[in-house]
Amino acid sequence: MIKTDMLIIGAGPTGLFTVFEAGLLKLKTHLIDALPQPGGQCSEIYPKKPIYDIPAFPEILAGTLVDNLMEQIKPFEPGFTLGERAETLDKLEDGSFVVTTNKGTQHNAPVVVIAGGLGSFEPRKPPISNIVNFEDTGVSYMIKDPEVYRNKKVVIAGGGDSALDWAIFLTDVASEVTLVHRRDEFRGALDSVEKAAELAKLGKIKLITKAEVKELHGKDHLEAVVIKHTDKEKDDTYLEVDNFIPLFGLSPKLGPIGDWGLDIHKNAIKVNNAKDYQTNIPGVYAIGDVNTYEGKLKLILSGFHEAAVMCQFAYQQINPGKRYVMKYTTVGGVEGFDGSKKEAKKEVVQSIA
Repeated sequence: MIKTDMLIIGAGPTGLFTVFEAGLLKLKTHLIDALPQPGGQCSEIYPKKPIYDIPAFPEILAGTLVDNLMEQIKPFEPGFTLGERAETLDKLEDGSFVVTTNKGTQHNAPVVVIAGGLGSFEPRKPPISNIVNFEDTGVSYMIKDPEVYRNKKVVIAGGGDSALDWAIFLTDVASEVTLVHRRDEFRGALDSVEKAAELAKLGKIKLITKAEVKELHGKDHLEAVVIKHTDKEKDDTYLEVDNFIPLFGLSPKLGPIGDWGLDIHKNAIKVNNAKDYQTNIPGVYAIGDVNTYEGKLKLILSGFHEAAVMCQFAYQQINPGKRYVMKYTTVGGVEGFDGSKKEAKKEVVQSIA
């Protein structure tokens, strides 16, 4: 059985930053994630997509953000159980918890932190009868590496930010980009809508609205799509393509965590944000996109803040009666469990005789 001070379920940005905040308090951490690598959606869905609202980074790729977080927490030597889903939660007589994964790996800790983002998620697939036949052979529901589409003919379906942003991005990668949306209006940011319209005028994006991709054709690999128009007077559009990317968002699901007896509202875990982000189960906390409370903002920045606050209260629960005096890292530095220490150089004041 793996024993630790704080067990973190979810190795996305919020979960990773929790390792740092816990490390400052001398708390050992271990993370569980169903994905095969740390980073959550930033690594799995959009590692090459830029993020613009991380403090001090005017622009940073999602994958680079994860790399930086991994570098930041390295001195605190966290443990990882990757490629396994947290399945059950049991409370022991001593008040600690045992979390068992779908592969039978058991973890024991006095505090459990759920930082699982949106939980487990599945792409929303368009109702095309043979779409599963082309998954991984021309059909993808997310873009991990844009270079896969270098010099390819790509059709993107969707009307939100993701569809718009990737259509714009791929104009510099793919040989041909077609964006299909069932309405005239898009739900994305105004800048993105205007940029896509401008690229359409320049012939860099083939924009087809009031239409949907209804058929896929090909043998071993996707070769063509059929687009049906809302205006029935228009003939179907037959396009030869290499890749079809329907970007209709994700359906979030809490998975087994939903059966742990937590107070859940609209697929999110209710917490006490006025104090410590603790759930209705004492000793179990929820931070990041997986939680909900009045005024909640689903931002990576918010998850970082919640992690810092939560760790202070979790420390008291793990060490009852033990006083902790918070010190800024600019004053106390950062001491890693690996023996490393980062601290500001002390000023030398010389007396004048």
